[in-house]
Amino acid sequence: MQKTDHMFQNKKVAEEICKRLSKHIPDPKSELNHESEYTFLVAVVMSAQTTDIQVNRVTKTLFKECSTIDDILRLGQEKLQEKIKSIGFYKNKAKHIIELSKILKEKYGGKIPNNREALESLPGVGRKTANVILNALFDQDTIAIDTHVLRLSKRLGFSKSNDPLKVEEDLEKIIPNKYKRDISNLLILHGRYTCKAQRPQCDKCLLQDICYEYKMK
Repeated sequence: MQKTDHMFQNKKVAEEICKRLSKHIPDPKSELNHESEYTFLVAVVMSAQTTDIQVNRVTKTLFKECSTIDDILRLGQEKLQEKIKSIGFYKNKAKHIIELSKILKEKYGGKIPNNREALESLPGVGRKTANVILNALFDQDTIAIDTHVLRLSKRLGFSKSNDPLKVEEDLEKIIPNKYKRDISNLLILHGRYTCKAQRPQCDKCLLQDICYEYKMK
């Protein structure tokens, strides 16, 4: 079996999991509403420790009024706070969005940079957000680790770790190259609708027979 110290599954089973998920979810994409690369970045920053549903409720109105960098900068931090106050950590997020918008306008001509170092230098953008942006906007095979990916990686036997960076490293090793671009969204969507944190729907799961945690019950 091809395993590391941090994995339960082997690469053959990992490939079968990816194959089944890809067939079941043929177009795995983020469910965050957006109108441009810029609004996608704003939505991803807002989604930290907040559900996509909550973010989409806010951006449905926000992006109708403010869909560009100049729109957001004209709005200002206080008014932006007011518009996004229903999501978690809204004050910090509003501050980060204003700050990163200024940097994008002044340093990058309003465009989203396509490399990790530049992205992670933006306020409110950590490794996970950078991975989401590089993957979705620039077609890079980056793996973003959110709560769903952490949970499913352990349940499916991809990783034993609770550390996002370690889980990312484990997934890089065990996931076949052709599935790396989609694996985060596949796990997120499967985790959101089937392999839920509370009351996972194991009886309806297409991975039941090869799920590490289910077999251990």
